[in-house]
Amino acid sequence: MDNKVLVTGGAGFLGAHLCEALLKKGRHVICLDNFLTGSKCNIKHLIGFSNFTILEHDIVEPLQLEVNQIYNLACPASPVHYQTDPIKTLKTNVIGTMNMLELCRENHAEILQASTSEVYGNPLINPQVETYHGNVNCIGIRSCYDEGKRAAETLLFDYYRQHKIQIKVMRIFNTYGPKMNVNDGRVVSNFIVQALKGNDITIYGDGLQTRSFCYVDDLIKGMMALMDSSPHITGPINIGNPGEFTIKELAEIILDMTGSKSKIVYKPLPVDDPIQRRPDISKAKIELGWEPSIDLQTGLEKTIEYFKQII
Repeated sequence: MDNKVLVTGGAGFLGAHLCEALLKKGRHVICLDNFLTGSKCNIKHLIGFSNFTILEHDIVEPLQLEVNQIYNLACPASPVHYQTDPIKTLKTNVIGTMNMLELCRENHAEILQASTSEVYGNPLINPQVETYHGNVNCIGIRSCYDEGKRAAETLLFDYYRQHKIQIKVMRIFNTYGPKMNVNDGRVVSNFIVQALKGNDITIYGDGLQTRSFCYVDDLIKGMMALMDSSPHITGPINIGNPGEFTIKELAEIILDMTGSKSKIVYKPLPVDDPIQRRPDISKAKIELGWEPSIDLQTGLEKTIEYFKQII
């Protein structure tokens, strides 16, 4: 059983990159996915590895398996996907996370929970630091994800206190890169696809709301650094790029980089869409020795090239 790692949501955008990175480290990887939003195309190049296993399963259902570590990434992460079936999203975050924690108990394993910057809601402070408790609407259309992830964090710390489970909680800020779903509705993929197709670039609101964008390779390094850190480092810990850009700036950068003639059009801002989003990563720097190294221009070049190949 030594070195056996379970990655739930392993065929998703982040999960597929994580599986690849773990295999390069010589780990035995079990990629678990129900393929609701994950894609077999993301992991098909890994099938030849002798220490790579694909398991089609939904974490809402209990699971019996021998593992040493669990990276719990299973959950639709874009509003388009998690709002399609909000009750299922909430079940995945709560029941699914509890099932993974029970699996940890049975195996005396450790677990890393992929939480999110969405736990901060529409923040009243900027940048967001881990001690900030957030400003979340518990009955809004985003609540299935926001509150689901908050409940998942609660479960991890209760299992940590009550059952001495070894836990790690990371709060992921906007991440982009190859393997993103063309239709996931996230701002980077939306803008790139629209620009490459010559369609209008759709900005919701006035475009002055801000986001910070972390390239996927940096994010995965941060995730693995947290899992491999000292047992007393439980998190929560922000992992993201503190560079802050308005949505309008992002659209203009992508238009320039693609040479697109697309026009920017404005539509109403969705309910509870955050106005500011920027991580304070001081904790990650101090406790993990981690900070991102790939700037937005470099990351977008790689991401645009990926979308050119698949469109």
